[in-house]
Amino acid sequence: MKKAILFMIISTFSFSLMNSFVKYLDHFPTFEIVFFRTIGSLILGTSYILIKGIPILGNSRKYMIFRALAGLTAMSLFFMSLKYLPVGTAVSLRYLAPVYAAIFAVFLLKERLKPIQWFLFLFAFAGVLVLKGFDNNINTTGLLLVLAASVFSGLVYVLIRKIGNSDHPLVIVNYFMFTGTVIGGILSINNWVNPVGVDWLLLSSLGIFGFFGQVFMTKAFQIAKTNLVAPLKYIEVIFTITVGIFWFGDIYSPWSLLGIVMIIAALIANVIIGKKQPN
Repeated sequence: MKKAILFMIISTFSFSLMNSFVKYLDHFPTFEIVFFRTIGSLILGTSYILIKGIPILGNSRKYMIFRALAGLTAMSLFFMSLKYLPVGTAVSLRYLAPVYAAIFAVFLLKERLKPIQWFLFLFAFAGVLVLKGFDNNINTTGLLLVLAASVFSGLVYVLIRKIGNSDHPLVIVNYFMFTGTVIGGILSINNWVNPVGVDWLLLSSLGIFGFFGQVFMTKAFQIAKTNLVAPLKYIEVIFTITVGIFWFGDIYSPWSLLGIVMIIAALIANVIIGKKQPN
């Protein structure tokens, strides 16, 4: 369990740095950032797949393409939201994705939810209302962008569940990274901004941090029970808020912090309760 905790801390810290760098690089067009984020992970992932002799095209190709498109949409919307919101707030709101995933699963996968889970989802959305309704500094455009991003992220979770164990996790991720590299590259051509100096290093690091964040998260889930490991994902919120305060000078009102705590507390409780529910 100690090793799983260490892996999750490394994972969440990697994702926190990646998101913070994206925030810092907000003077670059969104799809250029998407291009750099995905091409780095694509190179690392493809290299690993080829070295290990894993079939690179996989089996559930149709669903992996759908997952890639949904994931690309979610990533793009989230990166756009970082231009309007404090990075910690955006990350917290993106974590509403499991709520949408559960709702999608009810209708698409015929899964069941306990009444307490519906209450927790309402409690999480109440946190959003507190965050927006009592904090005038929360930008409406950014809020709508990150909420839309979380909807598509929720769809990603359901599509991955649909794919199941028929394909290697890295193959699924690689479809996503390939799609992001191609589409992000094409859409950024007309608005391309040439990186200068340290920007090259930061842009290049996005894919590396994203890749290692994914790898260490996967390792943590492989060696420990999901209901024990999954709540540790929300450490990312603490890391990111801390980075935002010290790097970007983000200021969080008491209402903002209350809304964030309500969202995260409801989702952690849902993870614990949901894993106790029989299939």
